[in-house]
Amino acid sequence: MHDARTAGTPALPALGWVLLAAAGTFALTMGARQSMGLFVGALNTHTGVGLAGVSLAFAVAQLWWGLTQPVAGLVADRQGAGRVLLVGCLLVALGTALTPLMTSQAGLIVAIGILAAGGAGMAGPAVLMAATTRLVPPERRGMAAGVVNAGGSFGQFVFAPIAQGITTAAGWAVALQSLAAFTLLALPAAWVLRSRAAPATPAGAAPTAVPAGARATLARALALPSYRWLCAGFFVCGFHVAFIATHLPGVVASCQLPPEVGAWSLGVIGLFNILGSLTIGWAIGYQGGRWRMKSILSLIYAARALAVMVFVFAPKTPTTMLIFAAVIGFTYLSTVPPTAGLVARFFGPSQMAMLFGVVMLSHQVGGFLGAYLGGKTFEWTGSYDWMWWADIVLAVGAALAHLPIDEKRPALAARPA
Repeated sequence: MHDARTAGTPALPALGWVLLAAAGTFALTMGARQSMGLFVGALNTHTGVGLAGVSLAFAVAQLWWGLTQPVAGLVADRQGAGRVLLVGCLLVALGTALTPLMTSQAGLIVAIGILAAGGAGMAGPAVLMAATTRLVPPERRGMAAGVVNAGGSFGQFVFAPIAQGITTAAGWAVALQSLAAFTLLALPAAWVLRSRAAPATPAGAAPTAVPAGARATLARALALPSYRWLCAGFFVCGFHVAFIATHLPGVVASCQLPPEVGAWSLGVIGLFNILGSLTIGWAIGYQGGRWRMKSILSLIYAARALAVMVFVFAPKTPTTMLIFAAVIGFTYLSTVPPTAGLVARFFGPSQMAMLFGVVMLSHQVGGFLGAYLGGKTFEWTGSYDWMWWADIVLAVGAALAHLPIDEKRPALAARPA
């Protein structure tokens, strides 16, 4: 009789704990990061560095979050996720707690852009998705990825209104330090995932990936056109997500709507992203999914383009903001399960943390531009209109970029694990 434990897949209760740990960690770190946009105005007033200066700190955070993920993924592939997650959660808490004490652009870059963002990268989707993928049968990986991704969305849904409520009651500095304390609740997850390194290939079994050093593995991956198209599409996703997370409260303020509308809009994005992540995770599966993952990705980006275009011409009322947040939320990070699924299909789980980390780096290069150019555009023009049009053009481009992807061609893996 087949024994799941001897095959390297844990019994169902252990798997449940792993999913809870991964989704919970993502909820706490993502909730803290995605709520930071609520404090852009307060940080601008507190430091006096200007909107573009504050936006630069947030843009550096986007880029550094991406840069840390391939390295964190490489360490997690070799040593297991536990230690990486422990250090990551501590850094998120430290950077978030120090942010109200900073009075210069350099200080904001260190606290927000280096410490908090670097920690969130170490405890981010590259490590969490890979740790989960190794423990889930191929036919269940799509849903598992959706569950973990939905955890990040749940964090945004919960923490954005909480942060706004604490700001109203006790001030923005107390709100930031409260977010830092909440992040520490993820520390037990490091213990749950402490020994989840990539399993060795059993004697006599066919290898799941061509043995290679990290540099050679990355070179083979980048030689695959489908992998490059995937990175290009995720660049656009990062541009959208960072611009909206950082500047949606500013968009609300520029429309002369109450600040609570911005907080609830971010929360609604998180809520509907839960639905989107679970729906897309159910739809695809990692191996032999119900629909082709590249087609799902093209539809998601096309839906974003349409949603933003309608929003540009719609009257800016609280109802409009919340409806837009719901629509964009469904597509917000629902790109992660099929993107991670394609990486797993191409390369197998043994190299996934590092190679998905590279895809996340592309995402965060787009995030850097979305966060920074959002602030610069507002300083130059007094509105965010040009950013919305850039969003539309990039979303259409991403929808087209996924069409040439060949899902059937394995790259480093002789057979998907």
